[in-house]
Amino acid sequence: MISVTDLRNGAVFEENSQLLKVLKYEHVKLGRGTATIKVKVRNLRTGSVTEKTFISGARVQDANLTKKEAQFLYSDNPSTLPGAGSKQPTDNNYYFMDPITYEQFSISGQKLGDESKFLQEGVKVQLLLYQDEPLSIELPIKMDFKVVQADPGLRGNSATNIYKDAVLQNGLKIKVPLFVNEGEMVRIDTRTGEYVERVGK
Repeated sequence: MISVTDLRNGAVFEENSQLLKVLKYEHVKLGRGTATIKVKVRNLRTGSVTEKTFISGARVQDANLTKKEAQFLYSDNPSTLPGAGSKQPTDNNYYFMDPITYEQFSISGQKLGDESKFLQEGVKVQLLLYQDEPLSIELPIKMDFKVVQADPGLRGNSATNIYKDAVLQNGLKIKVPLFVNEGEMVRIDTRTGEYVERVGK
């Protein structure tokens, strides 16, 4: 058993025989009352997302997951990006390979949820398995993507606290500083989907 105060984004716990992955963690304390822990979780088998509230001090069952390094190979429909076309990424299956044994695994887009947006061919991830059943992945915390659409930057503007909209090669829409231009590479925090820094062209 683990304390709910130890739950963080990416943590997995078991409840009523369901495996739940924490997508968002929030510690709430109102006045002198008991603190509560609010988590948004995704069911790793069904893909459904729900919110749960626990009192501080509550405990949940730690999920006995194993991790295996794997390399992303391809998806059923690699041309489909979020927001591009009628087929949703959740309809796809995503295929991974163990780089040592060459064994291949597939996970549905429904199980992967938003993590599927960050998958690029060849990227190494950690597969999360429950009794040899692949259920989810852990992405590298930071990944680099090309900006494919952005308003022109202002000449000489190096402000980092003013942001504009941009679209990345994976279809993700993010906020970037004014000095970031179309065609440049930026580093993204995969836990939040937010801009970290510019890394060149």
